[in-house]
Amino acid sequence: MREISRNTIRAAALLAAMALTLSACQKQAGSSGAGPGPAAFAGPGVPQFEFDPTWPKLPLPNNWIFGNMSGVHVDEKDHVWILQRGNTVQLDLGDDYLETGAAECCTPAPSVVEFDPAGNIVQAWGGPGAKANRSTGIGMPRTGEIPRVQGVEWPREHSLFVDSEHNVWMGCNDTINGQHCAVLTKFTHDGKVIWQKGKTGESKGNTDTENFGEPAGIFVDATTNEAYIADGYYNRRVIVIDAKTGAFKRMWGAYGEPVEKSTAGFSVPYDPAAPLSRSFGSSVHCIELSRDGLVYVCDRQNNRIQVFKRDGTFVKEVVVAPQTKANGAAFDIALSPDPEQRFLYLGDGRNHKVHILRRDSLEVVGSFGHGGRAGGEFGVVHVLASDSQGNLYVGETVVRDRIQKFKFVGMK
Repeated sequence: MREISRNTIRAAALLAAMALTLSACQKQAGSSGAGPGPAAFAGPGVPQFEFDPTWPKLPLPNNWIFGNMSGVHVDEKDHVWILQRGNTVQLDLGDDYLETGAAECCTPAPSVVEFDPAGNIVQAWGGPGAKANRSTGIGMPRTGEIPRVQGVEWPREHSLFVDSEHNVWMGCNDTINGQHCAVLTKFTHDGKVIWQKGKTGESKGNTDTENFGEPAGIFVDATTNEAYIADGYYNRRVIVIDAKTGAFKRMWGAYGEPVEKSTAGFSVPYDPAAPLSRSFGSSVHCIELSRDGLVYVCDRQNNRIQVFKRDGTFVKEVVVAPQTKANGAAFDIALSPDPEQRFLYLGDGRNHKVHILRRDSLEVVGSFGHGGRAGGEFGVVHVLASDSQGNLYVGETVVRDRIQKFKFVGMK
């Protein structure tokens, strides 16, 4: 009897230990299965990611298909917003057979699509909605009338930001009748136009405070109620406006130097053997603010990130993949969600990967991804964003036209 009692006690102790171990594992993984979460970034090592084939949920409704991914943003609810060019680019052969009546699939999705954390579509809206408004080809200027929605311009979409008041911001990347798109548009959460700043055909160059030059990146600072614009494909500057009214506040060029009108236009091709340019190249493609008030700017063709204070004072820079030519390595930036935002992720479209940098030193400490057509591989990494659990969402353009999720699985 005494022996049975001892065995029973041993068994109970073993079960209790197993339960404690399981509970600890569940806490580390997160009760929702979302991953290790932001606390894991405090440990040693480099963030690790795994491709998640379950996100977004497929098939998309209504026979929808995506065009170029030109913007991605994660809001405070961890809802993922994408901006895509289904209605303003030439789709691949056969993608519009449903529209032409030749087959069952497909039709372009609306330009703005909101997903919940599980990958289900919450809402979708926007886009000119007419086949005649599509581009004549990849990278080709459009001719004819500028497409309009709600009485304002709707050029080819580029850059998306959802601010703390749930308004949606959109830039553009387009040339229509030889004129570079010059507009920035602010919408309500459900797609109603609040205001539009700028007008295509009226830009007076790089120093114009009322018009843009193909604005490629947007960040709205809730602490100051200012919108920072990476402007852009044609202009080569950072411009800051009042987020409520759109009124001009300030602007600067590379190294925080004053903006000169003559620096607008497409720049001299990058030469790895030449000294670093004192001007931004083509294009000033992204902009991101950290919690400690630093402004990170992608100088895409020059393969570099430049860092500034909010007032435009230059802080430091780093060149990533310095031998990269063509359209460059510095496409878009996302920051890790831990309180210190220890890591910076740089989307590299030309080299088909995401670089991982320590934000304090800008040292490259890792990367993930490689070129290919399968899930988890990359074509042109164009835009990226991170959620509160540390997961990354990567949007591709030109040939893949898709959004992919990479789960944060801890540090190594």
